[in-house]
Amino acid sequence: MLEVYRNSSIDWKPSPVVALAASPDDCQVAAAREDGSLEIWLVSSGSVCWHCQLTILGDPSSRVSSLVWCRSGLKGAPSGRLFSSSIDGSISEWDLYHLKQKIVLDSVGVSIWQMAVQPYKNTLSDAEHKSHNTENGIVIDRCSDDNDSSSSESDDDDDDSVEVHEQSLVENPCIAVACDDGCVRLYTIFDADELIYNKSLPRSSLNFMVGRALSIAWSLDGKMIYSGSSDGIIRCWDVKHACELYRITVGLGGLGSGTELCVWSLLALRCGTLVSADSTGSVQFWDSKHGTLLQAHSFHKGDVNTLAAVPSHNRVFSAGSDGQVILYKLSNIPGESISNGKQPSTELIRRWVYVGYIRAHTHDVRALTMAVPISKEETLPDEKVKRARRKEKPLDFSYHKWAHLGVPILLSAGDDTKIFAYSAKEFTKFSPHDICPAPQRVQAQLVLNSAFSQIPLLLRQAYNWVDICTIQLRNGAVSCKSPPGALVTANLVARVNSNRNKKITCSAISPSGSLFSFSNHVKLSLFELKRSEVGKCAWRVNKRSLPSKIPFAHSIIFTSDSSQLIVAGHDRRIYVVDAGSSEVVHIFTPFRKEDEDSPPNEPPITKMFSSTDGQWLAAINCFGDVYIFNLEIQRQHWFISRLDGAAVTAGGFPPQNSNVLLITTSSNQVYAFDVEAKQLGEWSRRNSFHLPRRFQEFPGEVVGLSFPPSTSSSSVVIYSSRAMCMIDFEKPVDWDDSSNIISGLDSLSKKLISSPMNGRLKRKLRDHNLKTKHFGKKNFEFFAFRDPVLFIGHLTKNSVLVVDKPWSEVVKSFDAPVHKHIYGT
Repeated sequence: MLEVYRNSSIDWKPSPVVALAASPDDCQVAAAREDGSLEIWLVSSGSVCWHCQLTILGDPSSRVSSLVWCRSGLKGAPSGRLFSSSIDGSISEWDLYHLKQKIVLDSVGVSIWQMAVQPYKNTLSDAEHKSHNTENGIVIDRCSDDNDSSSSESDDDDDDSVEVHEQSLVENPCIAVACDDGCVRLYTIFDADELIYNKSLPRSSLNFMVGRALSIAWSLDGKMIYSGSSDGIIRCWDVKHACELYRITVGLGGLGSGTELCVWSLLALRCGTLVSADSTGSVQFWDSKHGTLLQAHSFHKGDVNTLAAVPSHNRVFSAGSDGQVILYKLSNIPGESISNGKQPSTELIRRWVYVGYIRAHTHDVRALTMAVPISKEETLPDEKVKRARRKEKPLDFSYHKWAHLGVPILLSAGDDTKIFAYSAKEFTKFSPHDICPAPQRVQAQLVLNSAFSQIPLLLRQAYNWVDICTIQLRNGAVSCKSPPGALVTANLVARVNSNRNKKITCSAISPSGSLFSFSNHVKLSLFELKRSEVGKCAWRVNKRSLPSKIPFAHSIIFTSDSSQLIVAGHDRRIYVVDAGSSEVVHIFTPFRKEDEDSPPNEPPITKMFSSTDGQWLAAINCFGDVYIFNLEIQRQHWFISRLDGAAVTAGGFPPQNSNVLLITTSSNQVYAFDVEAKQLGEWSRRNSFHLPRRFQEFPGEVVGLSFPPSTSSSSVVIYSSRAMCMIDFEKPVDWDDSSNIISGLDSLSKKLISSPMNGRLKRKLRDHNLKTKHFGKKNFEFFAFRDPVLFIGHLTKNSVLVVDKPWSEVVKSFDAPVHKHIYGT
């Protein structure tokens, strides 16, 4: 039985999400956080392929206010160009290939609240009828095509015929910027690394008390711009002539009162409707042609911060400070009866109807966006989605019951740092999926037999400092199924702050524990840890010098004998540094076969693993390509292209065989490579494409591996923030039981955590325990976690250290929500 020691004393305070933006092809989502960092997430139609592909550390002093993702022009970036505005008045572009933030517009002198990119001009092609989105096209479903006559969600209301329009890219699109001085400024996007000023939409000279421009939206034809301000006015602008066409006084149609009414978000729909969201809790629908009010809803109990619509524009979502995400649907409502002399008929009136809400967030919701999954999760042959009501929910709930390839989904994020995914089509029927159960997970590394009397050491990487702790066991150990408890004490012995409080990008500690290193966006630093038997201070930290030519790093590791520090620099080179002399002994330039003699042009390296015998180095770039280097002869040995297009989430060399490289991917596959032979290992050839179903539905993204510290062990622990799985490579893979997810304790454990144990669950748990007792320990055995897990590492062959943190304690560190939900109301 594997024994588990837990420690929950780690400092963990993730940063709120302030903006979201989907890529032009809707297969990626950018999330900007308050601390200046940016995350790129791969959108998945299943629960197993959500993956944070990139993290770029931006300027923490410049808070992002909005994100826009433009299609590529002549510059040819494959995923488009991503821009962000800032409260300090600047606009930045995020380089997703070099992982850096570039200022493309210096401050305009005032804060920028929101940006909107000019819509793309479309050229009508041959009409095709498809129910899902298509490649190289835009799916357009006219609002008038929806003939649903009720306010409930229908199963086929989005399956109407659609028109497919091919896209003709605007060569130099414009970005409209809503500024704090009330002006709307237009900038043109060129291939150069700067934005060119185009024009300003002037403030009215008749009114000197012009409010701040807080929100902005383009009309679908790109001829008009709508701006919302802090004086409760929506203005419609003619872009060509830079003049105001009309204005709308929003008024206090919802809750609250005051001298200022802020229009926080605007949304222009294809059917000619303009939607506004304001600080009174109102969501209002306007006729954009005449500026007249069509409908108003006041279901929010606080500011409405953001709006989003499905591609067919017949469903609109709103979210705000009360944590609610609300759905409004365009429906046909029976009107007055009309008699034509022969037969009475009923007139149908088009109305935006409130459907329902979901409150998954505990704090303010700041951003909404729509995305389209590109990865497909196969369903069981006999699996059907049952829509009939029943008294009790099914025991096993899977996200793939409502998420499908090519079907849009809604994403929300906010001050509670979480990102949730919803079914846009069946919004109220299914619970949202938490794609980020452990946001901004704290990095940690465990040293078992340190040079200091074999005391275990733990390195913990915080925002701008690194802690070194000693691990002390107390109160004994417990099995994986025992209740969690603080059974391990982490005693802080050293804390080193980053220079000028710069955010740390990566860190590492040597296997001996005597050396540790970290890097920020300025430089790489190396330190030596010493222990003194005399004096008041038992531990000392000395800083070691490094050559100035070593750049800051995206990833660093030490070799198994602690003799070398390996640095993956931001210049896309890999530096091998002698730990004793601090001199660079070799520089690797990753390459593909056809580019062996070219300068560095591969994506940055973000992960590295070294073998226990010191011969092999595996370096993985941010897109999932693997480079194998031979450290003995100092040459690149092998290049492995990304596996089935999936990103690499974790990896390592097992102590039992240094010639084997284990890799896990975002599609929940495990690969074992024979490095010397440059081929897939025997185990993978037999099993990699036939893994148990319960492993393919592994809850959460795999974030790490832990190997037992024994050369005789053939097992590995694979873990996410929600669960861990034990795999023994010498045991057979149980294919016959691959569909029986309950035997792996996946959904059962989650059910046990979230609700009291009833008789049915007790019987299932008893049956599982009896089966395990009679047939022995199974391979691919799962253990679910009650609290988010940040790190797992083996202490001995049969025990592991689990570093976790109750989410309730993390939430206590956040600022209080504006509107707090009261139970029973």
